[in-house]
Amino acid sequence: MLRRVAIVVGTVAVAAATMLIVPAAASAGSSCPLPKFGPGRNYHPHINPANFTPNVTNKFFSLTPGKTLVYTGTKDGKKALDLVATTSRTRMVDGVRTRVVEDRLYLNNVLEERTSDYYAQDHCGNVWYFGEDTAELDRHGNVVSTEGSFHAGVDGAQPGVFMQAHPQIGRKFRQEWYQGHAEDVFKVTDRSAPVTVPYGSFRHALRTEETNALEPDVLDNKYYVKGIGEVAELAVKGPREALRLVEIIS
Repeated sequence: MLRRVAIVVGTVAVAAATMLIVPAAASAGSSCPLPKFGPGRNYHPHINPANFTPNVTNKFFSLTPGKTLVYTGTKDGKKALDLVATTSRTRMVDGVRTRVVEDRLYLNNVLEERTSDYYAQDHCGNVWYFGEDTAELDRHGNVVSTEGSFHAGVDGAQPGVFMQAHPQIGRKFRQEWYQGHAEDVFKVTDRSAPVTVPYGSFRHALRTEETNALEPDVLDNKYYVKGIGEVAELAVKGPREALRLVEIIS
């Protein structure tokens, strides 16, 4: 009789422990809710600055200060060189401390666009995009346009999800939202896509599809490799454009 009681008590204890563990796990899984895709006017992701860090370590999109990715290819019918450098600088955007990434695009050996991008990672490992300051330049280095610039939290602009910690095929995200100025959307279409660039050949790249309501006739594919980041951007529809990774400087 005593043995039977002990077994029952032990079973109750295990059940109680299980009840405690399951909600905790469920809570952890939902502690970083990602915004549902929908009309831009209804897009208002909840941002708690305490949940974010400028230290971006996502396996598909890590940002290591001091590292520069070098891409070559074509854009606007011209020979392109794109330098993407992660800096040690940070910037507060919408109450969140973000990592500053500097992007310099040269066309036919002339600097035509310079951009400062602002990224942060939530504590679940998802990378968010909080804005950019971009400038188009003439051949003399004079700024001719800053169209596309936005800061989350200013004039209705909202941050967007740039890369999930655990990418889901087919799920759409807004990478940014500033109506009429910044409306990039992406979804993952393949987690094991083959891709070859001057830097190397990869059999299991993450492939994404990017669109923009402001350019409805343009569709791009981007390829990301674990431990490296973006290795290629290729136009599928629209103007013939292609950028491929050739070197990493660190």
